[in-house]
Amino acid sequence: MKKTIIFGAMAVAGMAAVSASAATLDDVKAKGELACGVNTGVVGFAAPDASGKWVGFDVDVCRAVAAAVLGDSNAVKYVPLTSKNRFTALASGEIDMLARNTTWTFSRDVDLKFTFVGVNYYDGQAFMVPKALGVTSAKELDGATVCIQTGTTTELNLADFFRSNGMSYEPVPLDTNAENQKNYLAGACDVYTTDASALASSRATFENPDDHVILPEIVSKEPLGPLVRHGDNQWGDIVRWTLNALIAAEELGVTSANLAEMSNGTNSPEINRLLGTEGSLGEMLGLSADWAKNALAVSGNYGEIFETHIGESTAIGLARGLNAQWINGGLIYSPPFR
Repeated sequence: MKKTIIFGAMAVAGMAAVSASAATLDDVKAKGELACGVNTGVVGFAAPDASGKWVGFDVDVCRAVAAAVLGDSNAVKYVPLTSKNRFTALASGEIDMLARNTTWTFSRDVDLKFTFVGVNYYDGQAFMVPKALGVTSAKELDGATVCIQTGTTTELNLADFFRSNGMSYEPVPLDTNAENQKNYLAGACDVYTTDASALASSRATFENPDDHVILPEIVSKEPLGPLVRHGDNQWGDIVRWTLNALIAAEELGVTSANLAEMSNGTNSPEINRLLGTEGSLGEMLGLSADWAKNALAVSGNYGEIFETHIGESTAIGLARGLNAQWINGGLIYSPPFR
């Protein structure tokens, strides 16, 4: 669902270098909409609801950027992308940014010429099995058939884990999360492996979610976050600092409930700079003074977005864990707004 093995890297990198020469901010303003690449469907992160409206944790990042840039969170063209075509779409200029459960790696940053603007979810690869198998550890999976998405480094992580534990397996590869879910539920494989968050999302959609167990082993580091093309630093700054605004607002106590009041001015200089009542941060980005206020007005701060779409009160039921604010023992942290 996330981590594409480098294929045709030189061609993709070349497209990125060419397409990044344009000023993305000007392009987005001229179009009047943000083209945002999202997953083909991972409930809680990015998926159409019953009415066809795109909703989710990653979707709200797209909406926040659109609000910051255009003043309209609905001015987004969602482009659903597979793990195979997501990087080509970004490099070619088909999309302006990618917010699609994508892992930040060296080769994607350096070789494919993409800029990861930050991490909005710290994840890791895990394994899900039917409870009826009676398996309690991934180290009991010797000889298993494993559903996996093609063209991803999930495949390499899987191979490394089984090899290091002296086990064998048979891969059952398919292109999308939906196809793998269908295969897994049909019994075409014993195990489904991908990011732990995506497994939780998949299980929440099953008719009998309690019949499936996510095993305790986490076998990789998967820092997931939005990315843009190399070469347009202004656009990278806009997407980066919009994400940071969502994160900083939670730490500073700015919420959807008190945003209007705090936008009138507070005793905190950093809150005032964030919301545009002091300083010139918006001008530095080429945006209006209330760019961050507009972004926060969409769905609230980072914590509110997390709890709305994937938190413990949702069917997906993810605890904050590593994704708690740094002051609460997690890794979520924004540089200062000054």
